[in-house]
Amino acid sequence: MMKKWISVLCLALLLISSAVQASPTVRPADFQSRYQLQEMVVLSRHNIRAPLSGTGSELGDITPHTWFRWTSDASELSLRGGELETMMGQYFRKRLVQDGLITENYQPAEGEVRFYANSRQRTIATAQYFSSGMLPVANVKIEHMFPPGNKVDPVFKPRLTFVSEAFRAEAMQQIAAMGGSKGLQGVSDRLAGNYQLLENVLDMKDAKAAKKDKLSKFRTDDLTVKLELNHEPALKGGLKLANEASDAMVLQYYEESDPLKAAFGHDLSRRDWEKFGQIKDAYNDLLFTAPIVAVNIAHPLLQVMNDELSLPQRKFTFLCGHDSNIASVLAALEAEPYSLPQSVEKKTPIGVKFVIEKWHGSDGQQYASLSLVYQSAEQLRNRTMLSPAVPPMIYPLKLQGLTQNADGLYRLHDVQQRFAAAIAAYDALPRDPQPAAAK
Repeated sequence: MMKKWISVLCLALLLISSAVQASPTVRPADFQSRYQLQEMVVLSRHNIRAPLSGTGSELGDITPHTWFRWTSDASELSLRGGELETMMGQYFRKRLVQDGLITENYQPAEGEVRFYANSRQRTIATAQYFSSGMLPVANVKIEHMFPPGNKVDPVFKPRLTFVSEAFRAEAMQQIAAMGGSKGLQGVSDRLAGNYQLLENVLDMKDAKAAKKDKLSKFRTDDLTVKLELNHEPALKGGLKLANEASDAMVLQYYEESDPLKAAFGHDLSRRDWEKFGQIKDAYNDLLFTAPIVAVNIAHPLLQVMNDELSLPQRKFTFLCGHDSNIASVLAALEAEPYSLPQSVEKKTPIGVKFVIEKWHGSDGQQYASLSLVYQSAEQLRNRTMLSPAVPPMIYPLKLQGLTQNADGLYRLHDVQQRFAAAIAAYDALPRDPQPAAAK
């Protein structure tokens, strides 16, 4: 199944918008009479933040234009991000009341809910805003391992906790396969048009870096990936800088109401903005979605999610991390390739939630549904108030090799077995041959 995943992933890399439209899951009229929602586990990306690089960084040198004036410090959740996340929490409250999991103004008993975030300001704040929208009178405590700052919780840090030469060789082979017959160079070649658009919008030729360092273009011939023990997979080359610039552009598009100002005076189509998102998706794919890399870095988070699905008293779990967390978890679970409609970022858009719902059927069996819930680009830009009548985007996810019933549900046992297999795969990561014992 791993080989099949690699080949499909290669074809899926840089896909344009899917013809399938995300929408609220359409269920039969008698669905709620046959299924009772028992639990929901949510793995969320933080909402809108300021770019990771602040004033005086390289981002300021590659364009003569002035970036959006952010309402937060570098990498921290913006005011708009907090507002949007509160709206998402309010939507989930109404939806869960509608599904009968909680009541309006629900105050959970001990152990019924858990909110757990990485120890970054943007993730803790996202969880706090979401909880305020979902449980406004419950005074929910946000669990995090360290005080907000630069220390990263090992559960959410996408680091390689096992590396051997055999692992590194196979991982590099899987990563290179994403570029087809040309390997990593193939990835750069596919992004050449995206780079050119980004260069034009930034007016890189007129920037300080062009005059000082002759940096007027993103290189396409210097892409390398580094895999080191206890470190995140790292990427060097033109794609790294292009990813940082694309990230800042996309975030600016969400925040700046005037699309011309967001594009530094250039008239861009939605398709143009999606090309910036493609750069970001390609960057994340290379670092976090190669099958054995995903199994490695997602291991602690997979264990936490699997445990949450097995707790009889739990009703709702909210885990808040990053795009790398969602990308690696979905790859480790062997989710089928997808491309999210009505979003600039097609894989793990800002604020996206990987949602697992556990249902009890009238036939006595337990079932699970999987989806990605996210705000469309227009909902982000317009700060659209969400409700069951005006929902966010909901994209049903499928797992390779598993069969859904007529209502689009998996057997819960099958989903838990997939988690168990992904967790066990960590212990089967390729190891180096042991030297022969001396006689």
